[in-house]
Amino acid sequence: MTDPARFRIVENDPAALAEAEGIVAIFVDEEGTLDPLARRVNKLARGAVERLAASEGWSKASEGDVVRLGFPAGMAADAVLVARLSRKPEARAARKAGVAIAREAGGKAATLALGARKGAEEVLMGALLRGYDYTEQKSKSDDTSRGEVTAMVTKPDALEAATADFAAQAAGVFFARDLVNAPANVLTTVTYAERLQALSEHGLEVEVVDEDRLAELGMGAFLAVGQGSETPTRMVVMKWMGGGDEAPLALVGKGVVFDTGGISLKPGSGMEDMTMDMGGSAVVAGVMKTLAMRKARANVVGLVGLVENMPDGRAYRPGDVVTSMKGDTIEVINTDAEGRLVLADVLWYAQETFSPSGVIDLATLTGAAIIGLGHHNAAALSNDDGFCDDVLAAAKAEGEGLWRLPLGREYADQLKSRIADVKNTGGRAAGTITAAEFLHRFVKDDTKWCHLDIAGVASTSFDSPYAPKGASGWGVRALDRLVRDRFEG
Repeated sequence: MTDPARFRIVENDPAALAEAEGIVAIFVDEEGTLDPLARRVNKLARGAVERLAASEGWSKASEGDVVRLGFPAGMAADAVLVARLSRKPEARAARKAGVAIAREAGGKAATLALGARKGAEEVLMGALLRGYDYTEQKSKSDDTSRGEVTAMVTKPDALEAATADFAAQAAGVFFARDLVNAPANVLTTVTYAERLQALSEHGLEVEVVDEDRLAELGMGAFLAVGQGSETPTRMVVMKWMGGGDEAPLALVGKGVVFDTGGISLKPGSGMEDMTMDMGGSAVVAGVMKTLAMRKARANVVGLVGLVENMPDGRAYRPGDVVTSMKGDTIEVINTDAEGRLVLADVLWYAQETFSPSGVIDLATLTGAAIIGLGHHNAAALSNDDGFCDDVLAAAKAEGEGLWRLPLGREYADQLKSRIADVKNTGGRAAGTITAAEFLHRFVKDDTKWCHLDIAGVASTSFDSPYAPKGASGWGVRALDRLVRDRFEG
């Protein structure tokens, strides 16, 4: 698995900048003002920083932008990165600077000469999150080890306190990214379950539920999805009980390790991307790893349904009727609307087993979410305004885009079936909303619930705000923030 770069925090030492290897990053505001660390680098680089700050190009740079000065005279570093950042930057701009520094550093050791600048923790987090590269499947590659990140600041103790949980958060994000980036022949339902079982080393209690037990529980909807695959269906339950006697928060993730669409076969073009259809489960796994590593003072359970959706003589078909754990019968209109069948049963199991204080499910559920919101916001739908507001606030605080869409009886009516209790699709119109209304049917009236459709943000073909193209790890930090702000202590 990919590990985040190690980081250390040291007190300002201008003399050490001459010998720092790899990359040295300094920070200059829009007026070109140099702090003591930047002045030292400017002197070593024979005035290059002052010339840059006085240039027309610098005046056109945006907050958080970075300019590279290669092979500076008088320094051991390969390059000096000059980040445009005010003394009291907004969190988003500070993270942007950190991301740009890590992108330019390319895995080399980096010294962030932050001095007394506010927002140092945001710069450091941006650098840690962007310092990621998935190389697990490359037989030969250059040295991809990430160099240590050093933050040089005026008050190391204060930054140490502000970044106490950074290693755990970055590890959770990287874990989620690795899971999403892994190909389906490597990350099968079995090997996925094994990776989750290994989280027990961090103190999580992990249970793997096999097909026989799923059948005993009556999870007919979930099991139907995997009928056409040689890979067995699994449910994995992860428990972190770090709080008191309060009911836990439940996180539920869709884990379709590969989705052909089943009998309702997807077009061949782009099907290779369906290795990421377990993105919701990866977020749940990443959050659970983070909570365990930082010893969160909260009770949280993570449940993921792991399955593969394949066409086969045994595969479920359009027109079939399956029975959920709840007891509701479901007419299958489209076998490519499989994620909601998985979630329906796992959601019901979570409520029946844990009586949670709230439930959040995450899934790469609908292409309609991408049509409506693109690749910059996930969709949120909820039966409780206060609970949803808390989730939205946590996502905003962490710079992860999330936009709420409505629910309503008129949307649920699109799912009426002639022969069963409900259909699994409601047509093209409002596809994200009708999918959520399908799940709403499997949420008890007294359960606070929020559904997050992450189809557009789980993996992208371009650099996302904190990651290179591919898996983003979207949602791990937001949900960790939600637990921290609303469920701990």
